[in-house]
Amino acid sequence: MSRIRTRVRPPAALALPALLAVAFLLLPLVGILTRTQWGELGTHLGSPGVEEALKLSLLVSFWALGLSLLLGVPLAWLLARVDFKGKAFVRSLVLLPMVLPPTVGGVALLLGFGRRGLLGPWLEGTFGITLPFHTSGAVVAATFVAMPFLVISLEGALGGLKRSYEETAASLGATPVRVFFTVTLPMVAPGLIAGAALTWARALGEFGATITFAGNLPGTTQTLPLQVYLLLQDSPEAATSVSLLLLAIAMGVLIALRGRWTGTPGAGTSTKGATTIAGEVTEPLPAPVPVTPATAHRDGDGGPDEGRWPLHAEVTGFNRLTLDAGPGTTIAVVGENGAGKTTLLRALLGLTPRAHATLRLGDTDVTDLPPHRRQVAWVPQDGALFPHLSALANTAYGLRARRVPRAAARAQAQEWLDRLGVGHLARRKPAQLSGGQAQRVALARALAARPRLLLLDEPLAALDQTTRARVRHTLRTHLAGFGGVCLIVTHDPVEAVSLADRVLVLADGQTLQDAPPAEVTRHPRSPWVARMLGRNAWPGTATAEGLKLAGGGRLVVPEALPEGSEALAIIAPEAVSVHRTRPDGSPRNVWPGTVREVTAVGSRLRVLVASAEAPDLVAEITPEAAAELGVVDGAEVWTSVKATEVTLVRL
Repeated sequence: MSRIRTRVRPPAALALPALLAVAFLLLPLVGILTRTQWGELGTHLGSPGVEEALKLSLLVSFWALGLSLLLGVPLAWLLARVDFKGKAFVRSLVLLPMVLPPTVGGVALLLGFGRRGLLGPWLEGTFGITLPFHTSGAVVAATFVAMPFLVISLEGALGGLKRSYEETAASLGATPVRVFFTVTLPMVAPGLIAGAALTWARALGEFGATITFAGNLPGTTQTLPLQVYLLLQDSPEAATSVSLLLLAIAMGVLIALRGRWTGTPGAGTSTKGATTIAGEVTEPLPAPVPVTPATAHRDGDGGPDEGRWPLHAEVTGFNRLTLDAGPGTTIAVVGENGAGKTTLLRALLGLTPRAHATLRLGDTDVTDLPPHRRQVAWVPQDGALFPHLSALANTAYGLRARRVPRAAARAQAQEWLDRLGVGHLARRKPAQLSGGQAQRVALARALAARPRLLLLDEPLAALDQTTRARVRHTLRTHLAGFGGVCLIVTHDPVEAVSLADRVLVLADGQTLQDAPPAEVTRHPRSPWVARMLGRNAWPGTATAEGLKLAGGGRLVVPEALPEGSEALAIIAPEAVSVHRTRPDGSPRNVWPGTVREVTAVGSRLRVLVASAEAPDLVAEITPEAAAELGVVDGAEVWTSVKATEVTLVRL
């Protein structure tokens, strides 16, 4: 099927100035091309003076590039990753050489590093270094004007890199320096390469600051741009040929970069194979190998590590709670958006100033330890697999960070991938994995790092239902042999009930309920949790007649509560009856309403009914009943609930 391309005609008021701008920029280049004596080009470029200037330019530009990398890369990281006073001033300082007239920059360098400058006398007296009128002075001048291109380009790339990659690497035991060199730099490589290329090209073409600060000495500071300046006086034709050479180099750099100035992480990465392989959801996978406590973790030399690590945490700040759990406990953390679920995980990792956790794992107090030394592994919602590493290298990352020998780390990583049924994908990159496969690799990576506390932030949220069920079964199998505590943030009631030993309900950063799944299912203390479990939840205040609902209306309840008591009425959708006319008989809670939504849940239908006399109510009926009653959007119906079908939870 051919794609129809629509051509947009630009308005003349914009097109004409744009064309004039292109002509303005193009005309000088055309002038060089038309005035170049092509027959004499080889002679001009091969002259001794030009060759000497070219060699010096290459020497100066590459040294300037090296200095820019040495100093500019850390500066770019500082600007992108650290908040500090005066940050705006430092960034302005970086940009200054880009807008400063080059000759003014040369004067500034002379007053700073010259023989009579601020630092020059000390450099000469202590180290015997004299920068002006020396090749090193030309390097300093080129670095001064060119380094901002590297810093700005790399800062943009770092700003586009999600911090979850670096934070995940830290949770696997990698030191900040290791994270920088093994995760950050490889992932921003396009931005680094783009910035380096622009820096080198700018250093190669530097003129004003060089001639002002370092002079114009043949063989010492006379670079190719300075050679062009001299040739214009004696041999304009040769100057044009050398200018063409510099123009060709600059255009070559720009064309090679193809506009990727900021080098966004992942730019240029092919995802062509991802669609094909992501479609392999139905391929037969090896059955996961059961994990027993004796084989769940291994130490650096392959021996068993049968540690058991209970958890004690006291969290303050936005989150205010105390958490205790025995080894092998899995806790599902649930709550509304903004309840503090992810903040709790990040506090346990030591990654957020919003909350602080006093944390003890086993007999070790890790409160004052940095994230990479806590032995707390984190799997964020997107998995944060390092895209430049294979599944095997990703899984071995935490082991290598803890100085496990390469061969042993890769062997243990392969074992974990086999256990989770993705061992045959060990050599694939993350872009070549389906969502379910990537989640299992992320889980294998976290478990292989031998954590004492495992934190999973909605690990199955991005998966389809079939894949989610498979990964949930795999996760349940392997958590059974985990010797530490696992916290799983989830919005899925099936995950909370099937995976967890306890459900921790958060509201405004505090514990609203902490109980076994069965207890939370029977007596949820939060309307949000009740709705998550598929039940109607109406908060209200007890009166002599029943329950006065917070949303308006009255509910007859099976048991009397002390007047003024706050309570939550729980009504199962299947306990709600739907009628076309007002029902007669035993129901004591009857309301008229309008059907607002009908959705299918398995073999039954869920009907949302809005009423002026009661809060919105969800009923569950069969498709046959819906057809018989004529239940469609907008239909006027009556709903009823028997008092005995209402469960009250004291708040």
